[in-house]
Amino acid sequence: MLLARPFVFMRHGETPLNRDRLIGGSTDVALTTLGEAQARSARPLLERHWSRVVTSSRLRARQTTRLAVPKRQFDSLAGLDERDWGRLERAPLACQPPYLATPPGGESWDVFEARVVTALNAVLAIHPYPLIIAHSGVYRVIQHLIRGRPDGPRLPNARPLSIRPGPLGWTLHLLGSHDVRHALS
Repeated sequence: MLLARPFVFMRHGETPLNRDRLIGGSTDVALTTLGEAQARSARPLLERHWSRVVTSSRLRARQTTRLAVPKRQFDSLAGLDERDWGRLERAPLACQPPYLATPPGGESWDVFEARVVTALNAVLAIHPYPLIIAHSGVYRVIQHLIRGRPDGPRLPNARPLSIRPGPLGWTLHLLGSHDVRHALS
């Protein structure tokens, strides 16, 4: 269960593996030139007071954080790292099994989700409005917790998403979107 606290989540900028449509969970890669530009373009949407800025320990997330919120210190949490896809690392996305299945030699969904939930809740328990920069898989865990399923559209690179609890459930919307009800579901 995700603590009912508001936060903003952003997926890292584009990497060579994203660009080439390859699975890149635990593979530690840098951003592409486009990924760096995407992170910098998110700056105006992220110029606000954050109770804390937290990122995964992967290079692509840390680079995105440094470019998107350059004047802020941040914490890196391995609990927010992308899922380990085992022998499927660097395979074409078409080879990716359903999210709830365990990839060969990789991290099971249950272990991955428990790791991510523990990290997210540790941040949310202490910080009233944090910015969290991590990965597509971490977003899938959030989707699963909020919507009951991990599937759905892939979250765009370096586009901040406001996630808020409310009396009728959670709301998700891309910051800067004119339609505040634009939910990625």
